[in-house]
Amino acid sequence: MSESTGLSVVVLAGGISHERDVSLRSGRRVADALLQAGHRVELRDPDAGLLPYLAERRPDVVFPALHGSSGEDGSLLELLAAIAMPTVGSTGAAARRAWSKPVATSLVAQAGVAVPDSIVLSHEAFRELGAASVLRVVREALDGDLVVKPGAGGSAQGVTIVEDPTELPRAMVDAFTYDDIAIVERRVVGTELAIAIVETDGAPRPLTAVEIVPTTGVYSFQARYNAGETTFFAPCRLDDETVARATDAALLAHRTLGLRDLSRVDLIVDAAGTPWFLEANVLPGLTETSLVPLAIEASDTDAATVYDALVRGAVARAA
Repeated sequence: MSESTGLSVVVLAGGISHERDVSLRSGRRVADALLQAGHRVELRDPDAGLLPYLAERRPDVVFPALHGSSGEDGSLLELLAAIAMPTVGSTGAAARRAWSKPVATSLVAQAGVAVPDSIVLSHEAFRELGAASVLRVVREALDGDLVVKPGAGGSAQGVTIVEDPTELPRAMVDAFTYDDIAIVERRVVGTELAIAIVETDGAPRPLTAVEIVPTTGVYSFQARYNAGETTFFAPCRLDDETVARATDAALLAHRTLGLRDLSRVDLIVDAAGTPWFLEANVLPGLTETSLVPLAIEASDTDAATVYDALVRGAVARAA
């Protein structure tokens, strides 16, 4: 098939996770960009009819724009691989590694990237050992401000910055609302960066680092998806040497987790210039206020060009 020939692409968006609305917005943006690139695009929800439909219709390629467990825990990606469906994105195994924040953090730390000190707690252990006793140990082990977050999930849902120790019990409840695992980690203060990585020629290439400055000081769900609540700098305002260290850390995290095609690595750079790994996203947000489209634009390209290369690469990989 020549590069001038449009492909039949099914963009998956929606799902039943807490991030359904964000996914629908991402899917529409991806579909629009692929239409602009000359492809034949259908937008579908991952419902009970999806797998039979794909098996019968056999589109050229699937582009998942799903967020939350419906797309990022690896299950759907493995099912698509099982029916030999060319798909943009990482393998199911890689997605599972990144989806579990404790697993991802451990692997990236072993590779040599700095990660915040943390304690990982299951909801079961939290109940059985007694919340008061557990939180007393946590406060003694991790001094200073804390960040409490679910062990899996995205868009900062269930994430709380704890500056007052009396707020810790409520933060744990919020985190357990979204996952049976909660992470309590020492807060790293500094410049928050998002580094998108794309693979359109067989090698991971970092895009322009985006600096994130929320008006409230916290990059919450509202700050991510409501225009005007966050200021972005692309390129970021850090010096070249510091940006190079952060980019190297992002690339190392991407490779360590075995990610493919498209990812976004989130980091905090402290006052000493050390980049600290926060998380990696295998299906990052692609909405009008998301970081990856901003990084694409700042890298002197456009979404239609990047997404076109991704779908063609997925087809070529499956040939």
